Amino acid sequence: MTRASAATAKKPAHGGAVSVRKPPARRAKIPYSPDEIREIFRRLSIQRPEPKGELEHVNPFTLVVAVALSAQATDAGVNRATRALFALADTPEKMLALGEERVRDLIKTIGLYRNKAKNVIALSQKLVDEFGGEVPLSREELVTLPGVGRKTANVVMSMAFGIPTLAVDTHVFRIGNRLRIAPGKTPDEVEAAFLRIIPDDYLFHAHHWLILHGRYCCKARKPDCERCVIADLCKSPEKTCDVPAALVELPAQVV
Repeated sequence: MTRASAATAKKPAHGGAVSVRKPPARRAKIPYSPDEIREIFRRLSIQRPEPKGELEHVNPFTLVVAVALSAQATDAGVNRATRALFALADTPEKMLALGEERVRDLIKTIGLYRNKAKNVIALSQKLVDEFGGEVPLSREELVTLPGVGRKTANVVMSMAFGIPTLAVDTHVFRIGNRLRIAPGKTPDEVEAAFLRIIPDDYLFHAHHWLILHGRYCCKARKPDCERCVIADLCKSPEKTCDVPAALVELPAQVV
């Protein structure tokens, strides 16, 4: 797969696709049958047949930057800051020409903006020096970029290159533990638990379904159980409703 073709991929390639499954490990006992897990993802797929990430970007490079900037910040807040940034710099070379001070000024509404501006310049330099200005496809290479961790790498692999991964942000971590479907003490543990149970045919979109479900329905402070399409299947002790919401396709996302 070339970078050019991978960047426009919407579905994972078959035959020679990059494997992201974890090796077998002792799994925690969960209160869901395989049929219940499949039904959960079937319903989420009906709600959002083609879910999308909500960070604005125009190419793999701007996606890497946007996801790196989103740590401890909302997608909406990052989008407001990066519109002007990406209009000026949508390649590593242009970002370096812009300089750290100018980047800092453009993203100063985002939390931890000083350190993030340093990382944006540093990762741009590394891309130019070591990767010919191209964003690498593999997780092993992506996480060598300043400010890029496993979650950011997983998002980029999925959204930019069509490689099925599971990015664990606060929403996915919360759902895994709250629903007792993929419990873990760390994001890596939750990721591994989800990857062991998500059916192959639902894996590509799974992280977006989980993120959006956590952002808009299974919210942090109080889950909106009356609007939940999996309320009858959910095993969370926090749930307040056993009757699932109507299973209909939601309005198209505005991204």
